[in-house]
Amino acid sequence: MPMRPYNLPSVNALLAFEVAARHGSFKHAARELNVTPAAVSHQIKALEEDLSQHLFDRHYRGVALTNAGVMLKAALQHGFEHIADAVEQVRWLGEDVSVTIAATTAMSSLWLTPRLSLFWREYGHIAVNQLVSDRPHRHQHADLVLRYGDMQKDSGDCKVLFKDSILPLASPDFAAIHQPQTLAELSYLPLIHLNVAEANWTSWKSWFEAQGGPTPRSDAMKVNNYAIALQVAQDGIGVVLGWKSLTARLLKEKKLVPLMDLALPAPLDFYIKMRPGASSRSQLLRDWLISDLPA
Repeated sequence: MPMRPYNLPSVNALLAFEVAARHGSFKHAARELNVTPAAVSHQIKALEEDLSQHLFDRHYRGVALTNAGVMLKAALQHGFEHIADAVEQVRWLGEDVSVTIAATTAMSSLWLTPRLSLFWREYGHIAVNQLVSDRPHRHQHADLVLRYGDMQKDSGDCKVLFKDSILPLASPDFAAIHQPQTLAELSYLPLIHLNVAEANWTSWKSWFEAQGGPTPRSDAMKVNNYAIALQVAQDGIGVVLGWKSLTARLLKEKKLVPLMDLALPAPLDFYIKMRPGASSRSQLLRDWLISDLPA
C-alpha cells in the first residue's frame, strides 16, 4: 500500500470528524456537510479504525469526545485556522495590493498613523497608502475615509470609530501659571481658535454656550489646522479645545493637560466610511481599526 502524504488518514474523514466534534452531533455535522448522518458515522468509524482509537463515546442521547478525540479536535482546528489564513492571503493576490485611506492632518498624525504601525505588525503583507488632506473633496477616491461629522446623514457604508468629549487643554507650564476656577476666568485667557472651511468642529463660542458660560472675550489667535492648534498649545501660547480620544497620546505623555474638568460630549461622531466595491483588504483594515486597539 503506497504511503499517504504526510502520513495522514483520509482528509474527508478528518473533516467529517472536525465538524462532528465542533457540533457534538453527527446529525448537525451531516447538515453542514450536506450528507447523511450515516455517511458521517461511516467516515468517523473508518477514522477510528485507522487510528486504532475511539474518538467518540456513543450514548443513546448523543456522542461525546474521548480524550483522544479532544486532542485530535484541537489539532485539526489549529491546522484549519492556518490553512484558512493562507487561503485568504492567496485570494488577496488577485486584488489590488494596496489600500488607500484618507484622513485629515490631525486625524492622521494623532490617531491613524500610530495604529497603522500596529496593523503592519500583524498584516505586513498589506500595503496602506495614506491620503492626508484637510480638503474633503480630495478624499473622494479613497477606499476608506476617516471623518468627523453626523454619520446618520452619510448614506455610505459607515461605522463609528469612537465617541469623544471636548475639554480645554494647555501645556503643563501654561496650566501651572493659569488656573481658572470659573468659565468667566477661562474666557479671558488666550484661546486658540480653529478657523477651517468645515463647520463641524466645535468652536470656543459653541463650547461656552453648551457649558452655560459667557462668550469668549478674545478670538485673536486663529489657526486653520487642528494639528497646528495643538502644537501652539503645547508651546504654551494658549488654550485649545481638545477632543479627548483624539489627543489621548498627548495627554498620556503630559504634553497637554486639562485646564479645567469641564468635558463636553462631542456632538458628532468620528467614523470610517468605505467606498462601494472596496477590496476585502479594505474591509479587513476597517474592521481592525474599529476593534478599538490601543494606540
